[in-house]
Amino acid sequence: MEDLLGILKDDERDLIREVEPERMEHLDEDELLALHKRVRRARTKHTKNYRRRAAAGVSAEGARGAARPRHGKAAQRAEVFEEALSRVSQRLAVVSQEAYETLKAERLERAQAGKSSGPQGPDGPPPGGADTGRVAGHSTSPGAKKTRASSQAAGARRQAARDAK
Repeated sequence: MEDLLGILKDDERDLIREVEPERMEHLDEDELLALHKRVRRARTKHTKNYRRRAAAGVSAEGARGAARPRHGKAAQRAEVFEEALSRVSQRLAVVSQEAYETLKAERLERAQAGKSSGPQGPDGPPPGGADTGRVAGHSTSPGAKKTRASSQAAGARRQAARDAK
């Protein structure tokens, strides 16, 4: 990959250097996500540029295979960023799995200690009363009865119209 760095611009080379394992080792999950986004954008840009130029050359050359060799550097740039994206993705997967395992262990520890962070949270019920997560039952207020009757009547009218056809 070192030999391919000569075809990249300075800022692109800097981005590729950020993907080195020694440098990625010190990044947390959020920083890795930002790096992943930047590398993915660069990969998409170079892949798109390569495909556009190659597609334009197909009509002149008469075949895709014949048009490919003329755009070798563009294809190599796209490949460099594809490999870089793969490296960042792998590192991000490792860091995300570690974060998941840590969070899972913390939650299990809290649950075993009886301090579950369920719907009410670790500090007790939320302000404004306890939220059980359940939907309120049917109301028997006059307004609710009217709404329910109206809905049933509308359904009956729709059914009657279908039956009349």
